[in-house]
Amino acid sequence: MSEIDISQPIYEENTSNLSFKDLGVCSELCVACEKLGFIKPTSIQCKSIPHSLNKKDLIALAVTGSGKTAAFVIPILQHLLITPTSLYALIMTPTRELAIQISEQCEALGAFIGLKTAVLVGGLDLMQQAIALSKKPHIVIGTPGRVADHLQNTKGFNLNSICFLVLDEADKLLNMDFGKEIDLIVSACPQERTTFLFSATMTNKVQKLQRACLKRDAIKIHVSTKYQTVDSLIQEFLFVPAAHKDTYVYSILQLFIGNMVIIFTETSVNASRLTLVLNKLGMKAVALYGKLSQDKRLESLNKFKGKGRNILVATEVASRGLDIPSVDIVINYDVPVQSKNYIHRVGRTARAGKSGRAITLVTQYDVVLFQKVESLLGTKLELFPIDKEKVMLEHEKVLEAIRSVNKELKDQDRDSDEERLDDEGNIVTTKKRPKSKGHKGTKKRFKK
Repeated sequence: MSEIDISQPIYEENTSNLSFKDLGVCSELCVACEKLGFIKPTSIQCKSIPHSLNKKDLIALAVTGSGKTAAFVIPILQHLLITPTSLYALIMTPTRELAIQISEQCEALGAFIGLKTAVLVGGLDLMQQAIALSKKPHIVIGTPGRVADHLQNTKGFNLNSICFLVLDEADKLLNMDFGKEIDLIVSACPQERTTFLFSATMTNKVQKLQRACLKRDAIKIHVSTKYQTVDSLIQEFLFVPAAHKDTYVYSILQLFIGNMVIIFTETSVNASRLTLVLNKLGMKAVALYGKLSQDKRLESLNKFKGKGRNILVATEVASRGLDIPSVDIVINYDVPVQSKNYIHRVGRTARAGKSGRAITLVTQYDVVLFQKVESLLGTKLELFPIDKEKVMLEHEKVLEAIRSVNKELKDQDRDSDEERLDDEGNIVTTKKRPKSKGHKGTKKRFKK
């Protein structure tokens, strides 16, 4: 199969007047789309759905937020409507949150046929998932590790009836070293299946997966460049001293009170610490990072999506695929070490034609990383306008919050038997260690 040429810009907005009906979508699904607010198909949907309805294998490069999920869910549901079958489709994603989100969208679009899904992800109970599988869901959505686990250990579960296999965020799937699990899963699916491979970027690993999984006549969909952000996104940066970073974040948030904001950090430690500091300063922040338990991750995500909290402090786990409506601003607290992650982070805002803003904090230690981001984008970012003197008026207040948080963490670390943060930013439960009953000066007795 020939390689996809991604050297030229290939992103294009859908400027046509095509409707879902024009693409061949059945009336029942057109109504379902309208109820969910999908009035006009996006560019990726216009290009892929007609081929998908004809059961053609396809590989699609599409910018994040372009409507990829509906692009593969709609054709699957239309074929399922014709031939109702359990275990009809398998959708693999790199993260738990994305799997749950896709499940929700599947069930919303397929509500009129009583669609049943099962979500297979780590961090949730294996037995409950096995029970869900025993109820013969129409579509299974999961992460490769947990799907492979069930394939090997759950009695009666197999992929013999799978008609559609979807690999979403394929570049991220492969970057997370799921190669062996993906090979196992693909080999367990029937050869006479339809395969959709969606990716934000084309990498060597994705090209290898393309050759291994897709038929020779697979359709190549060009809807994004290798690295590109949308035109409705304002991208800015701000040089700040590393010691004043938290103060600048607080000041920026003060300028945009009430806006929905995602703050990205490189580590879980920074995410957990910054969340505590912002809450101490009266902000409404929640944290989302990989080492939180699944229940706490979902709790944080639901609070943010439900607007109970307007600030989400997150690591890269939130940078791919999550469809969070109305994110106004993305702040890069840390410049991403992997420059490509910048694209995915800022893709959380300015989605579906809406405007958005991305602000990147650059310290004296981040200059080289920031230059790599600009080189990747092929453009220079604008300087974010802010009154630095006013910022520093808040510095002592922020320092006091930091000191208070550090003291609380030390106190918890010393003698708490409740939840606390460990050195990795993970929430753990500790118990007080009982004092020794021995006495100083006593000697051990040994039998002669």
